[in-house]
Amino acid sequence: MSGTPLKKLVIVGAGFAGLRALYRLDPYSYHFEITVVDRHDYSLERPALPEVSMEDKPVDAVHIPIPPQMRKHDAAFEMGTVQAIDPKAQKVILDSGKELPYDYLILASGAVKDYDAIKGYREFGYSVCDDTEAKRLHERLKSFEGGAIVTGAARSEFGHRVEAPDLKAPCEGPIGEVMFMMDHRLREEGKREKSSISVFSPSEIFFEDVGDNARNPVAKLMQEHGITLSTGKELTEITADKVLFSDGSSMPCDLAIIIPPYKAPAYIAESGLGDDKGWVPTDRNMKHLDYDNIYAIGDINALAQPKLGHVAVNQADVAVAAIARAEGLSDEEVAFNPEVFCIMNMGGHEAILIYSNALYGGTYDMAWHSSLAKLMKLSFDEEYHFTHGHMPPDYAVKMLEDLLHHFGKTK
Repeated sequence: MSGTPLKKLVIVGAGFAGLRALYRLDPYSYHFEITVVDRHDYSLERPALPEVSMEDKPVDAVHIPIPPQMRKHDAAFEMGTVQAIDPKAQKVILDSGKELPYDYLILASGAVKDYDAIKGYREFGYSVCDDTEAKRLHERLKSFEGGAIVTGAARSEFGHRVEAPDLKAPCEGPIGEVMFMMDHRLREEGKREKSSISVFSPSEIFFEDVGDNARNPVAKLMQEHGITLSTGKELTEITADKVLFSDGSSMPCDLAIIIPPYKAPAYIAESGLGDDKGWVPTDRNMKHLDYDNIYAIGDINALAQPKLGHVAVNQADVAVAAIARAEGLSDEEVAFNPEVFCIMNMGGHEAILIYSNALYGGTYDMAWHSSLAKLMKLSFDEEYHFTHGHMPPDYAVKMLEDLLHHFGKTK
């Protein structure tokens, strides 16, 4: 209605979840004044970070500039770090001191990768979890002549206010990529025979977020590639020549490539919005359990297990639909459908596509090892980058999911 003030909607974070929410809000742009907050002026294409480290992909190629997308979607952009949220006064407070009032708040800031929780990481550890760390690993590999490689995920901890799987490692897909891509790279460089690749997991089961039909083919490929696995290993320290675990054991190590613990941003707990471990508790519409105008999507949400871009995108769709219903703009409902959908690059022309909802008692659980899976990953990454954070068209995703769903159930 002409003359009616627009509702102020703030999105904190411009990753998978935040950008998806922004794009899904397009039909309702006449109703909202949207502001997106991020600490960078670019969005990071995280699935392509292993290629930065191990396939010489330029780091600039995984940066998606944010400001042009804000102009295109009629949203304001504030570059800064959130210092606090006042849910009663309904405002977001930035490190600059600027305050952003809101009628609706969507928290999509992702998880903090806590490298400093691992003793010795800064001196001896490497990772593929952000662009800075991916570049560090890339530089290290230029002079790596072979040796004992150890890769795995440190243990993360999650709260208990909502009912969600209590995973010790919220996403081990990057470990799968590291172990296979390093194997491929070392063979290409003639260094594999003088190297070992050892994988550890804090869980008693590697890839605990899928079922046996998806897990066993990966285990078979690990055996074929000479990659060893140790489970129930909680990392405590990295030194110059070994990694140490909480049970007193250790592994010789010349190169440690680690997924650090995930933790929630400090401002969540400090603002009184977190559960007992700082993650945001929501209902299945992604609405905060205590505040009707605050929604959380992506890794920051306590329901987001495992921590995957695919889950984040689904949660963004759910939240936007819920907000539209609350404002009387639509009667559409989108179901929260947590599942694992990821493609692990193996180097060369190979990849493994994993599709499973076994973690939630579902009916499909599969791993597909194929050069076509690698082509699909490359196509997805290019689509995401060159469309500035847009997912492939929904109809294409739906067709693929229907095909995989059918195939997964018949395995």
